[in-house]
Amino acid sequence: MSSKQQENVFLFVPNIIGYTRVILAAIALYYMPEAPIQCVALYSVSCLLDAVDGHAARYFNQCSKFGAVLDMVTDRCTTTCLMCYLAQVYPSWSLFFQFLISLDLSSHYMHMYSSLSSGVSSHKVISKKQNFILRAYYSNNLVLFCFCAGNELFFILLYILAFNAGPEVFSVAGFSVCLVHILTILIFPICAIKQIINCIQFGGAAKTLARIDLEERQKIAKKE
Repeated sequence: MSSKQQENVFLFVPNIIGYTRVILAAIALYYMPEAPIQCVALYSVSCLLDAVDGHAARYFNQCSKFGAVLDMVTDRCTTTCLMCYLAQVYPSWSLFFQFLISLDLSSHYMHMYSSLSSGVSSHKVISKKQNFILRAYYSNNLVLFCFCAGNELFFILLYILAFNAGPEVFSVAGFSVCLVHILTILIFPICAIKQIINCIQFGGAAKTLARIDLEERQKIAKKE
């Protein structure tokens, strides 16, 4: 029996990193209501490991469809859980967070499903026919990391603001502007652009699925 036949996909190094991310995120959620320092530390490490598993997969030649799905599901679940908590601590913005959760889940699900339906090896493989913004987003790992990290950081900063804004930097019209306020404002454009990319991703996936439907209907019509 060859070594390849003895391989266990579930024990691939990048997938073990993925399990570690899930465990860290779960513990972070446990601490989320009352221990912000522990929560932010664990959640941040879980997010940063997202950049490690991909490198591990390529280094050990252990890329797998299971790993790709595990990675995306972990990302979507952890972000969703954090935004659910934010919807509780910022009730007047709950509808906004519900919209962001729906957009995030739907755009990524449709994108992955359309990629699999198209027969490509990975959801990160974007053809030249698709939107150039998506190509730039998925083809450059640095760009992908910056937007994903910036998006998560924005929500983490909103979470921190619910507890403590940090030391005051200056005051405007009687309103105390603290360090976390400044960081949140600076990171906001990255989060906003990430949501625009999600919208583009949703639209592109919908067009791809519609095209596949038409092609399949045409094949059936020819057979008839």
